[in-house]
Amino acid sequence: MPKKEVPPENNQYQQAYSDEGFWDKLRHYAGSAGKEVVEKALLMYYAAQQEDVPKWAKATIFGALGYFITPLDAIVDLTPVVGYADDLGVLALALAAVARYINDDARARTAERMERWFGADDK
Repeated sequence: MPKKEVPPENNQYQQAYSDEGFWDKLRHYAGSAGKEVVEKALLMYYAAQQEDVPKWAKATIFGALGYFITPLDAIVDLTPVVGYADDLGVLALALAAVARYINDDARARTAERMERWFGADDK
């Protein structure tokens, strides 16, 4: 994965973010986090890869993803389903704030990864 520029760190969760930490968390906990959490995290991750995304949006994304990968948060992530409720809330709020920067490329890359990890969606 290419290294990307992380905006200046202005909160503890942005400081907690790293590509390695993000992918490690997803590899180990995607199943317990659930499809909705993983999808939101991936959409924002891939959006942050785009050069035209403004710094404020990247800061929002990296703050939310940093919260996601931080082991100690409002609800302990080791608790199945409920443990990721706070992560889902943070990711959903951040996603709403940066939604205009979620382009077709980010959606396609997310869909491809989701299918690899969770199988085809039977809609």
